[in-house]
Amino acid sequence: MSPSFQLDGRPVPFVPGQTVGAALVASGRTSWRTTRHEGRPRGIFCGIGVCFDCLLTVDGVPDQRACQVLAREQLDVSTPEGENP
Repeated sequence: MSPSFQLDGRPVPFVPGQTVGAALVASGRTSWRTTRHEGRPRGIFCGIGVCFDCLLTVDGVPDQRACQVLAREQLDVSTPEGENP
């Protein structure tokens, strides 16, 4: 059984060494927020922490770049959709 973290209360498996963003893409999720004005989907774009398109809340800290946070068990990750159902 692979380790997992929680995204909006649901488990997401990851391979040790993967970032949260890589684990999300590997699980089939390519977007997890939308642009403020036009509602366009956003997820991993640059993958190196430059573009800020992959922002999530991690362990209660908002605006964390999914491409820069290493996945680990017990991590509590939420999307804007999960925070404002």
